Amino acid sequence: MFMGEYHHNVDNKGRLIVPAKFREQLGEMFILTRGLDQCLFGYPLSEWKLIEEKLKGLPLTKKDARAFTRFFFSGATECELDKQGRINIAPPLIQYAKLEKECVILGVSNRIEIWSKPIWEEYFNESEESFAEIAENMIGFDI
Repeated sequence: MFMGEYHHNVDNKGRLIVPAKFREQLGEMFILTRGLDQCLFGYPLSEWKLIEEKLKGLPLTKKDARAFTRFFFSGATECELDKQGRINIAPPLIQYAKLEKECVILGVSNRIEIWSKPIWEEYFNESEESFAEIAENMIGFDI
């Protein structure tokens, strides 16, 4: 399980250090794709295969299912950790997540998320203000 918050910089070549605590769980090769809320999602290959199977089951006749599947898979790329524990993020993903320098890498259960620091701070501040309300709405999920 991935958890925690880490801060690293992406360099001008698109390289980003993956926190040491995440490297073993991710493996030498993992999948990075467009996530929701303008961040990137990173999945170990084993988890990616489970997600792929679930998305294959979406009805091709539903417009939203086709759009989500296209969005999710078209941005996907294999990432390989180098000897320094860095990955090279593809330019389209850097552009999508607006990664300029300071990044926040989060552990979120079955995945990691990579955020631009300013976007993460804005998202976090907005969510923090309504956290109690969000928690109340989660009652039906047995959390």
